[in-house]
Parts: sequence; C-alpha cells; structure tokens
Amino acid sequence: MTASDTDIRRRRLRFRAWHRGIREMDLLMGRFVDAELAGLSAADISGLEALLDVPDPELFAWLTGQCPVPADQDTPMFRRLKLFHDHDRPIHA
Repeated sequence: MTASDTDIRRRRLRFRAWHRGIREMDLLMGRFVDAELAGLSAADISGLEALLDVPDPELFAWLTGQCPVPADQDTPMFRRLKLFHDHDRPIHA
C-alpha cells in the first residue's frame, strides 16, 4: 500500500465518521477520528473501517453501555474509541 492509498483511506474515514446518519454518532466518531486519525497505523485504520461498518444503533448502544459489546466486536480499536469518550477523565477539548 502506498502513502497515497493511506491518505485516501484517511480522507474516506474522516468523511464517513462525520456522515454517519445519526448526529450523536457523527459526534462520537467524528471527534475521535479528528483527534486520532493522524497517528493511526494501517492496522488501526482497518479496525476503524470495520467499526464504521457497524450500524449506528448497535454501535451507539455499545458505546453508551446500553447493550453489551459482542466478543467479536470488542476489539482494540473499539476499546480505544470507548476510552476516548470515557468522561471519568477530563473532557476532550
């Protein structure tokens, strides 16, 4: 994969994160992507792309603790996204 391919994937991720369909998910995914995208490895990008394929209602329920996260979806990238929005810590700027 070339640097150009990675740049294209990053741009697509940013767009998809901010255009989820449910405003709450736009905010959860978009803020995470804006803050973390530059430092993501190719494997991280793949993990994030997989999360973006999860329907909004399911992912929102997992992130907010309304439903348990299925074992196959409890990935390092999901945990990183969840931790990013863990407000037991200071809220992100």
